[in-house]
Amino acid sequence: MTHSTPPLVIFDLDGTLLNTIADLGCACNYALSACCFPTHQPSEFPHMVGNGVNKLLERALPADEQTADNIQRLRPHFIEYYNHHNTVNTVPYDGISRLLSTLKQQGVKTAVASNKYQAATQHLVEHYFPALFDCILGEREGVPRKPEPQIIADIQRLTAPSTTILYVGDSAVDAWTARNARLPFAACTWGFETKQNLLRQTPDYMVDNAQQLLAVIQSLI
Repeated sequence: MTHSTPPLVIFDLDGTLLNTIADLGCACNYALSACCFPTHQPSEFPHMVGNGVNKLLERALPADEQTADNIQRLRPHFIEYYNHHNTVNTVPYDGISRLLSTLKQQGVKTAVASNKYQAATQHLVEHYFPALFDCILGEREGVPRKPEPQIIADIQRLTAPSTTILYVGDSAVDAWTARNARLPFAACTWGFETKQNLLRQTPDYMVDNAQQLLAVIQSLI
């Protein structure tokens, strides 16, 4: 495929580019403990993430305590802790940094679309992948979270001129985001969702490592 404008690949962040689950879990448990709620084992958190901080906190609360007031009590504790500890255990997935560097060298534009709040999204991407992304957007006040496609439209506007060729993610939320934005979807099996659940989303591409993802992207350029 030949593009008259630079191709653009949009990536989810957590579970796609970075394994953030340990730091998210620690921040969540810190907030729960600070407000005298029971905490969780690390293995439980992959099932709670993907829809932003408030939804994570809601899912972490006991079933009979999942109120808006309790979420608002927890959120400042979570944000305070996570802002200062979000690079303690977080690491890029194997081959991701090399993949992004290769795309940069080949003139492919890249962007991040995350449900993580904007300040943390910006910090993490710039910390682990400096100068490798053309646009970085997270959760912003007044903008609906994924799977609503507004974040994709905003990225496309901010990176114009470009031709979006692929949305890359690791979850059902990402599959619906791509569908709502009418973009082809590449599902990464190394993230927080099981391969079986990803297959139920009927992705356009299923990739098991960064090398396979690079091959898919290059086939679309």
